[in-house]
Amino acid sequence: MKPSYCLLTADEAAECIEHGNMVVFSGFTPAGAPKVLPGAIAKRAMAHHQQQKEFQIRLLTGASISALADDELAAADAVTWRAPYQTASLLREKINQGAVSFVDLHLSEVAQMVNYGFFGDIDVAVIEASAITADGKVYLTSGIGNSPIFLHKAKKIIIELNHYHSPRVAELADIVLLGAPPRRNTLPIFHALDKVGQPYVQIDPAKVVGIVNTELPDASNSLDRVNPLCEKIADNVVNFLLNELTLGRIPAEFLPLQSGVGNINNAVMKRLGENPDIPPFMMYSEVLQESVVPLLETEKVLGVSASSLTISPTALKKIYDNMDFFANRIVLRPQEISNHPEIIRRLGVIALNVGLEFDIYGHANSTHVAGTELVNGIGGSADFERNAYLSIFMAPSIVKGGKVSTIVPMCTHVDHSEHSVKVIVTEQGVADLRGLSPLQRASAIINHCAHPSYRDYLHQYLALAKGGHLHHDLAQAFRLHQNLFEFGSMLAP
Repeated sequence: MKPSYCLLTADEAAECIEHGNMVVFSGFTPAGAPKVLPGAIAKRAMAHHQQQKEFQIRLLTGASISALADDELAAADAVTWRAPYQTASLLREKINQGAVSFVDLHLSEVAQMVNYGFFGDIDVAVIEASAITADGKVYLTSGIGNSPIFLHKAKKIIIELNHYHSPRVAELADIVLLGAPPRRNTLPIFHALDKVGQPYVQIDPAKVVGIVNTELPDASNSLDRVNPLCEKIADNVVNFLLNELTLGRIPAEFLPLQSGVGNINNAVMKRLGENPDIPPFMMYSEVLQESVVPLLETEKVLGVSASSLTISPTALKKIYDNMDFFANRIVLRPQEISNHPEIIRRLGVIALNVGLEFDIYGHANSTHVAGTELVNGIGGSADFERNAYLSIFMAPSIVKGGKVSTIVPMCTHVDHSEHSVKVIVTEQGVADLRGLSPLQRASAIINHCAHPSYRDYLHQYLALAKGGHLHHDLAQAFRLHQNLFEFGSMLAP
């Protein structure tokens, strides 16, 4: 290590951050995110507030970070602006109260927005690394995210040197930065595991103001529990894909999959792994979730391209202990590459994501309950759904014990339009929307995806609605939601 790199405690490093700074964190989900600086920044904020001094930062990340870290900063009133994604309950509460400004972004677009300065200058980058060399080569850890562009654009850099990670984690990384349009080079990625870059990020060593040593695992959890409802949805997805194989609309060698995280996606991956008629397949995704690790071991999944290893410490240790096996089967990329529309389209990715609410014409809401209350954010789902060969959305047909239908006449908020959503799957069945007119889509969604207790209402709405190409009754479009607010259930007593 270069002698001029200054070793700091977390509290000392936090003193490099001032009120009003734009601060960026490494990682993508808790994977690769800073472990000790968030708490030290929160502590610094509270100390300032006790002295009646201002201290709040603007915080930009790759995706979410540890919910504990986000909530720690929120509890300290240390953040005034946050982007592009979060999963923390207290921070979410402050966002919905208007106490924190939140910008919900497509994850593939963040790096370019940083490069062009749309968020202003990057004052301080806090980046977790497994190693840093004297000449400024930074080797990242289990999550790449936006760290490459953050390191290039930041005025000052704080490195969390995390000795928990295997030095061999660098073998997974493929770091490349896109140039500026209109002369941006193409990316020769024709296979999920193609590598086109370097295993490190090259920086100016003079920008590093300090190194903080840590030895802590990522705050990622193990598998969400899979229940019979999730398994039924998964069965419907797998049967649909098998039918596409039979019809020749998916090639015999299959197509790369993208899968979000959560219990429904884990159930789908489990069912895909168990079904002997599904051939071994590749994944081109934004996260490698825990349910994929055993499928890699059995070689049902042949390889995974992602931006992070969003897995438990136990699963991560398994990968680190068996790098001779996993190193040639996993590639970790910056999120502007893992979520790159051109590559997703070129590879013919099948995208599998979960939504909150769908309307009868195929629009999807994946971010805001009742159109107002933010849950997490759009994340990378639209990067894949808009560009995938097959864009599949999944959800239970009802939630809250049947008090809420996920199929409604009109979405209260639209993240994914009817032009992107090709297939909707619930435990009730599958609505294949390809090639259907709006009224045909409505019939398919109501008959195949809506819960039986809501089908009569939805059919009646459609029959009474007026219009041209689409039929709506604007006076009644949100009646189900109004019933929920008034009576506690979408179906009025």
